[in-house]
Amino acid sequence: MIRWNKYIYTGLLISSFIGVIVLLLFGISQAFSFLNTGADRSSMLHVALHKEQVYFPKLDWIDTINPGRPIEKQTQQDIEQDYLNAWYVRNVAYQSNKMDGIGDYYTKSSRKNIANTILSNKEKNIEIHGTTTNHNIALDFYSADGQLAILSDTNVKEYQRVYREDTFLAETRLQSNYQVLLLLEDGFWRVRHMVKKGNYDQDTSMPSNGLAKVIKDKIYIEDKEYTIKGINYYPQKTPWDMFGDNFDIDIIAKDFDIITEAGLNTIRIFVPYVVFGKAKVIPEKLQRLQEVLDKAEDKNLKVIVTLFDFYGDYSVLDWTLTHRHAEQIVTPLANHKAILSWDIKNEPNLDFNSRGKESVLAWLKEMIYQIRNFDPNHLITIGWSDMGSADLLQEDVDMVSFHYYLDIDEFAQKYKDVSAKISKPLVLQEFGLSSSRGLWSPFGASEKGQANYYEQFQKMIKEENINYLSWTLYDFEEVPTAVVGKLPWRKHKQKHFGFIDSKGNKKPAFEFIK
Repeated sequence: MIRWNKYIYTGLLISSFIGVIVLLLFGISQAFSFLNTGADRSSMLHVALHKEQVYFPKLDWIDTINPGRPIEKQTQQDIEQDYLNAWYVRNVAYQSNKMDGIGDYYTKSSRKNIANTILSNKEKNIEIHGTTTNHNIALDFYSADGQLAILSDTNVKEYQRVYREDTFLAETRLQSNYQVLLLLEDGFWRVRHMVKKGNYDQDTSMPSNGLAKVIKDKIYIEDKEYTIKGINYYPQKTPWDMFGDNFDIDIIAKDFDIITEAGLNTIRIFVPYVVFGKAKVIPEKLQRLQEVLDKAEDKNLKVIVTLFDFYGDYSVLDWTLTHRHAEQIVTPLANHKAILSWDIKNEPNLDFNSRGKESVLAWLKEMIYQIRNFDPNHLITIGWSDMGSADLLQEDVDMVSFHYYLDIDEFAQKYKDVSAKISKPLVLQEFGLSSSRGLWSPFGASEKGQANYYEQFQKMIKEENINYLSWTLYDFEEVPTAVVGKLPWRKHKQKHFGFIDSKGNKKPAFEFIK
């Protein structure tokens, strides 16, 4: 009897254990089922849009006076946000040929037109990469029950790039007028009708330069011809992190004294896109940039400000984020006398293979237009990595900048060839030689070899009266992996381009810095 009780007790324990395991497995499966089915891609896109704004076209309210009721401030903000989100999800849909997110911002009847367009594009293997950059909204009507709003959206600047099976076909820039009817449904202002009232070419006229200007192939500041004699600058202890936590304006001021005492008149500095806050620029970073420019003005130095350092997206859907980034930096500095030029991007042609040449050039062209709107007073350039790219967008920039790290003996002829093709000022924006001879570079140049290089280069510069900025003032003890990668010989080379070594001693090349 005791033995049977023991068997029964053991059986109950085993059955209970199996039951617990089954319940646990069932609970886990239900949890996975919930996670997989509880939110579709459309609703997840909606949550993402409200968590972080991803679409920042310039939007101005022209008028809110209408025959209906006055609009509440919160309602106006809700309409603005949902209306922009409607544009964004439609752009995403036409690029991906999927309806994700459309249901949140378009009524059932208005979705049909979008679905038909997507179906047609899928049949033709067409993708449309589009965005808008400007909206000007007037409230035509707001109903008494607060459920309906009619907008006029004028001078909407649109950009579209069309692909078939990943092959670029065409691009368009248009300016359009729209009338839009929105209905409040389930807490969303959804588009019921969006009627285009016509297209016309964008107005691309620009104000002329104020503080600096170009006449033929010469640069002028305050009507005096200006030749750039400069250097690319990072503080020695904080290369590629000039505006970070260790920012020290006193150290920078001392470096500016070294630069001016050497006979140079221009520096080039770099503004990293992510570090400065992307679409929402960090005020502290902007203040530090302002301090650097103020100090440069005190020291009679002109500054080429290179924007979008380490940026590499260029996708059309990302355009408006970069526009707001540039606006927040450029607009408050539009009248700063230290600035010579805005350099849109450092070596963007290196992204042609990974991002597509047409994508990079389209982004650059649009950014030039945006920055001229924000600041008509200063010059604009692009820092191409080589002479071969120098003629790209030459009609859009004020001066053509390029970098040269190839054989010094070939420079003179290559420079003449480029000069024959371009009628604007040419700027040798980067050049230099690393005194990197050592374990990681047994055949690299010595400090004496570096000095000989600069002596020879400065002779050519003087003969041709070339605008130049050498690379760079200091040797560095550390170089970030993000700059040159992990390979030790590449880092070693980048550490030794300076005219001043890591201990603060002037190298032989310093004699030929100018």
